[in-house]
Amino acid sequence: MSRILIVEDDERIRSSMRLALEDEGYTVEDVASGEEAASRFTEEPAELVLIDLMLPGIDGFETCRTLRRQSTVPIIMVTARSDTHDVVAGLEAGADDYVTKPFVAKELAARIRALLRRSRPTDAGDSALSFGDVEIERDAGVVRRDGQEVHCTRTEFRLLCELADHPGKVLSREHLLERVWGYDYFGDGRLVDVHVRRLRTKVEPDPANPRFILTVRGMGYKLAV
Repeated sequence: MSRILIVEDDERIRSSMRLALEDEGYTVEDVASGEEAASRFTEEPAELVLIDLMLPGIDGFETCRTLRRQSTVPIIMVTARSDTHDVVAGLEAGADDYVTKPFVAKELAARIRALLRRSRPTDAGDSALSFGDVEIERDAGVVRRDGQEVHCTRTEFRLLCELADHPGKVLSREHLLERVWGYDYFGDGRLVDVHVRRLRTKVEPDPANPRFILTVRGMGYKLAV
């Protein structure tokens, strides 16, 4: 029974989310602020966190960054707008996915199930992979660049493994959404684009001019070898 932490200042929304997720069989805790979220998560980490962007005090972006500095826990941002800036900023802060209010409880539950199904080590392919000065230890969930460990979220790690499993092959955003996020019928290509950008800052010598993780316009991404 997975434990979920909801961070939402609107009591009605918080209560409805809690009841909907409890009906799905999850153990749910909820708090009304980013400060409470950081304290509660430190005391007892959750297996997934839902964070509203528009929080009083410490906003959702900073709350996400705070949790991300200490954990690779899956994070879903909840926003009242599908504005590209807000979505991208939330993903850049370290979120794995986002949902827009008002949302359908069943779709939210499906997204949560997909994120929770993923274990840190991926479930196929060679246990060790490498390209350039980057080494991936799949079984340990570790990435090293020039011998130094690189901190990756679960999503970034799975994305890197998926690209490294298919060197030289162009992988579409739809393929990556299915394989990395587990979304076979919903998902947003911006999830892929932002996570590729974040990954480049960690494994590329010059992220602005990538050598390894390349964009193939109109098609997707590939790992150059």
